[in-house]
Amino acid sequence: MIEAVGLTKRYGAKTAVYNLSFQVRPGTVTGFLGPNGSGKSTTMRMILGLDAPTAGQVTIGGYPYRKLPNAPRQVGALLDAKAVHGGRHARNHLLCLAQLSGIPARRVDEVLGVVGLQDVAKKRSKGFSLGMGQRLGIAAALLGDPQVLLFDEPVNGLDPEGILWVRNLMKSLAAEGRTVFVSSHLMSEMALTAEHLIVIGRGQLLADMSVRDFISANSADFARVRTPDTEPQQREKLTAALTEAGGQVLPEADGALRVMGLALPRISDLAHDADVRLWELSPHQASLEEAYMRMTQGAVDYRSTVDPRAGLQEQLPPGAAPQSQPPVPGHGQPGWYAPPPPQQGGQPFAMPQGAPGAPAGAQPNPYAGAAPQAPASPEMTKRDSEEAR
Repeated sequence: MIEAVGLTKRYGAKTAVYNLSFQVRPGTVTGFLGPNGSGKSTTMRMILGLDAPTAGQVTIGGYPYRKLPNAPRQVGALLDAKAVHGGRHARNHLLCLAQLSGIPARRVDEVLGVVGLQDVAKKRSKGFSLGMGQRLGIAAALLGDPQVLLFDEPVNGLDPEGILWVRNLMKSLAAEGRTVFVSSHLMSEMALTAEHLIVIGRGQLLADMSVRDFISANSADFARVRTPDTEPQQREKLTAALTEAGGQVLPEADGALRVMGLALPRISDLAHDADVRLWELSPHQASLEEAYMRMTQGAVDYRSTVDPRAGLQEQLPPGAAPQSQPPVPGHGQPGWYAPPPPQQGGQPFAMPQGAPGAPAGAQPNPYAGAAPQAPASPEMTKRDSEEAR
């Protein structure tokens, strides 16, 4: 188990993490969420002993990381997939880590197979793609078969198959009773992977609860109701009945109604009593992304602004023809060529008159400029004649 108590970290005048307390329990995947600059990476570095806290403490199994006996065999981590010597083969990189921790060499081949890199084990890591680098980093984290695992953006650069593999890997590791702590900005992936969430903003704890409770606490559930589109009077009748019963009714852009404050069975009964036919009656629960955005909207440090040049382009009056495009440099000069536009009916492009192989009566191609032909060298003429034989 990972436990942080009053964790604080200051860099000069800047406080990156302040009075942060939480627990990451074994047997479940715990997601670590927060906006950019909220202190997630700093917190994970303090857990791994890479940064010393200014105040407070964080322990793993009751001990600070630096006091754990043979820590690499108890804790595995992926913080930066690029932190690899590019000149080493993938296998040699893992072998060096294994030898430093007293891990048998056969384990290197095992984890290469687990992450799917066995076929590129003898290739240098500097030629790896971002996704392959992520897999190599995950292999390094699994090398000591640890009980505690930390991953920072583990699916970054992976294709859909790789993302699914990482998701299933996290769940299987947690199902074995391990402690799995995952930081990610992909809300949709966190919703499918994590069961518990720790959310921070500007270095302080915002939430420590299950995913289901987090969504429920930071979203407004409502029901979508739709009546026949061809009978607007039924929509008005239902709106009046729901409002009279204490519900809040708002129109949706697609013609449906958003109803809050009434349960689905109650809405169905009211529609039946009002003799209104329903085409849709469905519950809506906010996604993790919606709930996260609502909670962290006041803790975002970096916000985009409207482009000041947007809307400054002069609008054309109605019916005015657009201005011609500026001339393309080189157009009409010797050697210029632009492909002709496609013709109707799928006919081939017309060839210029007089061109070799052009049919009689063919129209010239106005888009093809005459490119000067370089005189053939004696060597080329001789080689061509030999090939012709």
